[in-house]
Amino acid sequence: MDYRGSDTLAGPASADLLPDSATMAVKVVIVGGFGVGKTTLVGSVSEIRPLTTEETMTQAGAGVDDLAGIERKTSTTVAMDFGRISITDELVLYVFGTPGQERFWFLWNGLFEGALGAVVLVDTRRLEVSFDVIGRLEDRGVPFVVAVNSFPESPGYPTEDLRAALDLDSEVPIVACDARTRESSKDVLLTLMHYLYGLSARAAR
Repeated sequence: MDYRGSDTLAGPASADLLPDSATMAVKVVIVGGFGVGKTTLVGSVSEIRPLTTEETMTQAGAGVDDLAGIERKTSTTVAMDFGRISITDELVLYVFGTPGQERFWFLWNGLFEGALGAVVLVDTRRLEVSFDVIGRLEDRGVPFVVAVNSFPESPGYPTEDLRAALDLDSEVPIVACDARTRESSKDVLLTLMHYLYGLSARAAR
């Protein structure tokens, strides 16, 4: 699957961003509710300087954006985040982060064009902000894994309790992560790639 020169990777993921040694590029999307750490994950894992569309939060969002549990948040993504990571010399992932606020979800259509799969980043302090996100992915038929981002105040739950709370199929992987660290974020993306490979192998039988 060679996306070089293709308009499938809408936005900054163009041919000049693909390393010379790479023969395959895959687009994946990081989704989640408002303030779960999507921009942090893209920034931590990207091997290039990430493109972000962070804007300072203003009074215009008062009464619209739910800041419960994230009162110290001062900026927000209004369009997308973009980064790149080489999984091997031949395989490159283009990573797109979506806005968390529902009023920006109209941008999802463009961001998901050509994407093979997604990571749903969740915060156990506010699992409810993930319900609609997961529902939209399921409606679109986009395969995804769930990554539980570690915050200092986040309560820990057994995996099966999280699976039940999020109403996930038994095959959907759930992994713990710290979106601030490159290795942890990379492990999340590798989990997604292994999951996609498994789905592809089963479909080919």
